Amino acid sequence: MANILANDGLAQSGIDLLEKEGFEVKNTRVAEEQLANYINKNKIEALLVRSATKVDKKLIDDCPSLKLIGRGGVGLDNIDVKYAKSKDIHVFNTPEASSESVAELVFAHLLNGVRFLHDSNRNMPLEGDSQFKQLKKSYSAGVELRGKVLGIVGFGRIGQATAKIALALGMEVLFTDHHTKEATITLSYFDGQSVDFVLKSKDLKEVLANSDFVSLHVPSQEKYLIGKKELALMKPGSGIVNTSRGGVLDEVALVEALDSDHLAFAGLDVFESEPNPEIKILMNPKISLSPHVGGSTIEAQQRIGIELAQKVIKLLK
Repeated sequence: MANILANDGLAQSGIDLLEKEGFEVKNTRVAEEQLANYINKNKIEALLVRSATKVDKKLIDDCPSLKLIGRGGVGLDNIDVKYAKSKDIHVFNTPEASSESVAELVFAHLLNGVRFLHDSNRNMPLEGDSQFKQLKKSYSAGVELRGKVLGIVGFGRIGQATAKIALALGMEVLFTDHHTKEATITLSYFDGQSVDFVLKSKDLKEVLANSDFVSLHVPSQEKYLIGKKELALMKPGSGIVNTSRGGVLDEVALVEALDSDHLAFAGLDVFESEPNPEIKILMNPKISLSPHVGGSTIEAQQRIGIELAQKVIKLLK
């Protein structure tokens, strides 16, 4: 039976499913420079990765035993998909598994931003005992999300999951998307009730100009989608969150917009120079930060593990 390497880890649920079907799963992290060697030595047929491992032309050429490359999560920008397919290697991902997790992180950043939690969590340990009243004053001008407008750029699965939370919080949602002109968003509640919202796509400029907060949900881009010009269209005092990919948002223009008080705050889970984000971004008191953990929840990892395992079984059995 085939050998499988889960190089960026795999949830136990996925490992159990694969082992039950007779596959041997190696759940070790092999360094990039050792990877080809390891794959060949262990006759690995399926390589499972997340965003950390790069699967380029050289690796594909060096590993003739590979039949499958699976990516846990959305996007395939760390895999040379075209080249892999030209070598008859199946490439697949798990686009549905992490939508809710990413959407919740968007709101973690939004709530951080509107209530200054990212900054107060930096300053309270340092000055909470000596400057309590001053800090209270600094952080007293928060705003509510309820009743505000959230603009969503990119309305695939994650954009739509983000819209659901916004609607549940009582926000108005605007979206822009090249592929989706209209979408029905269904909010389902714990007691079986549900409500439908029908939303229509708008032009990017209109979304930027009319939103109190903007959330980005687009794949990796060749050039900035949101640069100086686009940020200038946003409302004074608004906020922006990027949990999609570094390089979608121009970070130099972002820092300028924050420093000039045109934007109130930003939330970033992804960075242009990942995994070494710029110090200007890391030290900015108006930016809420997380280290690319959008899809990293226990629940999403379980779903990713199961989805990857099912696809491997289907393709290799």
